[in-house]
Amino acid sequence: CVQPSVPPVPNYKLSMSIPEWLQAIQTYMKMLQYNHTGTQFFEIRKTRPLSGLMETAKEMTRESLPIKCLEAVILGIYLTNGQPSVERFPISFKTHFSGNYFHHVVLGIYCNGRYGSLGMSRRSDLMDKPLTYRTLSDLIFEFEDSYKKYLHSVKKVKIGLYVPHEPHSFQPIEWKQLVLNVSKMMRTEVRKELEKFARDMRMKILKPSSAHSPTKERPRGKSLSPRRRQGSPQRRACKRDKS
Repeated sequence: CVQPSVPPVPNYKLSMSIPEWLQAIQTYMKMLQYNHTGTQFFEIRKTRPLSGLMETAKEMTRESLPIKCLEAVILGIYLTNGQPSVERFPISFKTHFSGNYFHHVVLGIYCNGRYGSLGMSRRSDLMDKPLTYRTLSDLIFEFEDSYKKYLHSVKKVKIGLYVPHEPHSFQPIEWKQLVLNVSKMMRTEVRKELEKFARDMRMKILKPSSAHSPTKERPRGKSLSPRRRQGSPQRRACKRDKS
């Protein structure tokens, strides 16, 4: 039998623009293909330190097996490391369709005043988005509109912090610094929350909720105590359900 060809891992060239580089990374991920088998080939524990997840990403490039959305986020971080002008952060969606809830995650990208994304999905418009969106809310609403085409209603959006470019960091990724219960909010309200958060991110004034206890498996971000987090009623409201 013929061995499937292993796609070459993209290398950044100085002649490339950042959008071209991101396109090369996305093309590589598409060559690995979306994993439809029902078997997860790589174990991704979200609480692991970044250094451990980067080792898993290296393994993905060696094995060249199909991947799903969470693996694509880790691989996207790995391949964009060393590009300090490219900020990366996770964006998670919880949607409802036909009586069931679905979870999806992509890698948000911020560079030169524009937002976009990298990722993998069964649906071509629920993964990568070009680096053309002026605001974070424009990018999120684009995903929401894409979901509507498949009759999925977006219930929650979770935005994490910028992932450090230090591949040997023992800090875990902060997956959900901002949690918005978008199905119970007006778009104007969602936009306001997202833009305030995006501004704070750009100013680097947000600290991971796990910063005080990086060694603990379930850091403070999981707390239900409203006193620890002021000024975020959406976060408290949506902690009450079972997601």
